[in-house]
Amino acid sequence: MLNKVILIGRLTKEPDLRYTPNGVAVAKFTLAVDRRQSKEREKETDFIDIVVWQKLAETCANYLGKGRLVAVDGRLQIRSYDDSQGIRRRVAEVIAENVRFLDRAKESVAVAGENQGYGSEIGFNEDDIPF
Repeated sequence: MLNKVILIGRLTKEPDLRYTPNGVAVAKFTLAVDRRQSKEREKETDFIDIVVWQKLAETCANYLGKGRLVAVDGRLQIRSYDDSQGIRRRVAEVIAENVRFLDRAKESVAVAGENQGYGSEIGFNEDDIPF
């Protein structure tokens, strides 16, 4: 049997990082994933709940934010629970095994900044050229 899900989309909000009573990190976020569209129909978007565990959960919480583009691969999980009124609910979510960051955070580029010289012009004197 095979249970494999691969998604590419954007986070709808910041990841929510929590810890289990045993100290295991778990992060949750929602991914907005566009569906293929036919020429006559407008674009449709699915909002899919993603759950990430352990070190990957902490990494996602530290480096991802609203609007970031990511690729997630994992497995689909359907679980049930009783809500506060005692009504049985079912939830579909993707348990992520890998999360790849597909874009750069706008803040990290500015913060990493202290101009490291990437793409900047280097001044020189023509007398320094040996030929």
